[in-house]
Amino acid sequence: MMGLTKKDFTLLIIVACLAIFAPFILNPFPEGSAMAQFNAGYPDLMQRLVIFGIFAIGFNILFGLTGYLSFGHAAFLGVGSYAAIWMMKLLTMNVIPAIIVSVAVAGLFSLLVGWISLRRSGIYFSILTLAFAQMSYALAYSVLTPITGGETGLQPKYTDPRILDGALEPGQTPRANLFGLDMKQSFELEVADWVFTFNAGYYVAAAVMLIAFYLSIRIFRSPFGLMLRAVKSNQQRLNYTGLNSKPYTLAAFVISGMYAGLAGGLLVAMDTQVGAERMFWTASGEVVLMTILGGAGTLIGPILGAGFIKYFENIVSKINESILHQWFAFMPDGIEDFLVAIVYPFIGKGWHLTLGIIFMLVVIFLPGGLVEGGQRVARLFKRKKPADDKPDGKTTPAE
Repeated sequence: MMGLTKKDFTLLIIVACLAIFAPFILNPFPEGSAMAQFNAGYPDLMQRLVIFGIFAIGFNILFGLTGYLSFGHAAFLGVGSYAAIWMMKLLTMNVIPAIIVSVAVAGLFSLLVGWISLRRSGIYFSILTLAFAQMSYALAYSVLTPITGGETGLQPKYTDPRILDGALEPGQTPRANLFGLDMKQSFELEVADWVFTFNAGYYVAAAVMLIAFYLSIRIFRSPFGLMLRAVKSNQQRLNYTGLNSKPYTLAAFVISGMYAGLAGGLLVAMDTQVGAERMFWTASGEVVLMTILGGAGTLIGPILGAGFIKYFENIVSKINESILHQWFAFMPDGIEDFLVAIVYPFIGKGWHLTLGIIFMLVVIFLPGGLVEGGQRVARLFKRKKPADDKPDGKTTPAE
């Protein structure tokens, strides 16, 4: 169905259900309860979950299939964002042209970077991509300030000459929209002690993410995807057969860059401002962590990795010392203070420490990432099942 096998189509449906019902799934605790701070069902975070999911899906097409590790993909994310913001300043606040142009510009830029970087492989390729990303960041931060806004960044203003939109009143704030539908428009549903928020911008981003995920499945299962796997397996042997692998790796690099540009354009569509820090090397490292943590080379792994890291960044990082004292308030004072002193370094500002430990454990014990962890748990249940079942489902009387 839709050119997919039954297994892949089932996976696509599962991802679609998770995206559609995310406001419910990410809000498991009632408002006002002690556990409500673990709820993640608010628009800003949900948008980031799916947008960085797209970013990681694209990176996985390059790294997961070919084995080429790029440390500079944030450059394409930033270029896509700048292209989108300029479309909003010059043409219209409708997000469709902004997203299309962000993908196209990121694709052209990645073609240039890939054409140069893929002349080398291994660590030299990685360093070349890192150099391009840092040069892009430096240019955006200083030399190209008239185009990028430099340190202050860019955002639409009511004075911008939008060709397709009407003039705004002085002081009016331009708002991103989809044919008039405001991206920040939300509907709240109150059920008992729960409040579920359905945001227009989130569902636009989720729809784009589902399309991006579907395309990645088609790439993984195509002859092109098989060729990329052959590159990862043994590129030298592939070259000995007479096949030139360069066009395939370059195509994978460009597709991956276009995914990053798409994510950059969506970030602007959801929050109409962009700065040079989006191209900093830490942003490139983050997508590497997302992909490896979720499972490089798997279909759903990058989405899981992106969701895991963004959840930690936005939820766990906000747990402070006073919240810990509330959690352990039922204990005697000495034990309460002791537990807070033990736990506090790993949460709040120390969330990077916890993430680092988790990443280290995953790399050592689960090289396939969270997906491998899920597969191991599934196999564990499958082994137990035959032992628990009686033959043919019938009991045999004792003789």
